[in-house]
Amino acid sequence: MKKIIFFLKKLKSTFWFIPVLIILITILISIGLVSLDQVISLPKEGLARFFFVNSADSARSILSTISGAMIGVAGTVFSITLVALTLASTQFGPRLIRNFMYVRLNQVVLGSYVSTYLYCLFVLNAIKETDGYTFMPSLSILVAIIAAFVNIILLIVFIHQIATSIQADKVISDISAIISKQFKTLYPEKMGDELDDKYTINADFIKSKYKIKKSIKSNTNGYAQYIDNEALLETISELNGLLVLDFKPGDHMVEGLEIGQLFTNETISEEQLEDITDQFVFGKTKNAQQDLEFSILQMVEIASRALSPGVNDPFTAITCIDNLTATMCRLSQVTFPSNYRLDDDNHLRIITENLTFEDFLDSSFNQIRQYSAGCTSVILKLMDALITIDKFAKKEAHKHAINKHAKMIINVGKASLNEENDLNLLLERSKNIIP
Repeated sequence: MKKIIFFLKKLKSTFWFIPVLIILITILISIGLVSLDQVISLPKEGLARFFFVNSADSARSILSTISGAMIGVAGTVFSITLVALTLASTQFGPRLIRNFMYVRLNQVVLGSYVSTYLYCLFVLNAIKETDGYTFMPSLSILVAIIAAFVNIILLIVFIHQIATSIQADKVISDISAIISKQFKTLYPEKMGDELDDKYTINADFIKSKYKIKKSIKSNTNGYAQYIDNEALLETISELNGLLVLDFKPGDHMVEGLEIGQLFTNETISEEQLEDITDQFVFGKTKNAQQDLEFSILQMVEIASRALSPGVNDPFTAITCIDNLTATMCRLSQVTFPSNYRLDDDNHLRIITENLTFEDFLDSSFNQIRQYSAGCTSVILKLMDALITIDKFAKKEAHKHAINKHAKMIINVGKASLNEENDLNLLLERSKNIIP
């Protein structure tokens, strides 16, 4: 079930799904309204004369004008979107194009204009004028006029959204919002029962109790996008076995590469093995649903590009560091799931690979630190970020990782800062972390 939900979310994130859905709904609405116009009679006197047309020629003229305008504006909207995607690719990197494509407003606007165009064509085709018989779907025409008015407002909103969406601060803010949503679903990640601190597990001893070891290999090239945790745990429990996974969401797979080992006491059929591999989703690109590191690296990419010699924009890099600092402060307080997953009977069923706090800290600051050589403001900001994270960190392992990064930043400062006062300032701030 969760795998189906994953594909539905992936489908909703495509650029074409929402427009196609709007178009299909609009076609049904046009058929329904024209059918309704055939059975009702609307007054055309008094105030109604301002809303309903009185002649077939006027109706055709209005619908032709609206349909022509809508398809023309749809082309303009598509062109503006392509320009925005080009600018985003150049300024922030090609991997961030997907973030712009996923913006719901862009999809709704494109679908709205194309669907209004098709709606007008359907209604226009329904107008009949012969000797002794005239059918004019007045209500349907009124809806077309209202849709045209709504589309004018949508165009204004769309232009405003495009103008703000390509600003660096807005892009960084959007990525931070995505990370915040991921926190709610990924931590704690439920994949069987986590071990209590008072328990320890000898994984090698448990493995030795099984008679058969079956290698599980990747059948495709690509990135691990999703693991249906609950279904996988249930499948392994039914087999009364133990599964050791050698990958996590975000890792790259090579066809034929061993991605896990299954330990059992009975021979496993190909169908049963397929039931296990069916719980994995691999794709050509990374996906953020179960891969928090992917979203963090998007922020790092923006900062790295900002620090490149051709751009030299430390202010954007500092904004990225600020948002990464907030992310790491939250990560310092979450409970990371255990690598060991137990079933309802407290039997070890799955051993997984999980990212630790230190892994996320490395992903957040390693590349930025490497590109920051010689940039005083960014080096000092990195140290300030670690000081802030250290205030939230309570575990000794977290503080050790922060201390390691502080020492690496000092080394970068000593190697690249020519001004003695800048270096002294860096060393003074580092005393908040390094005794």
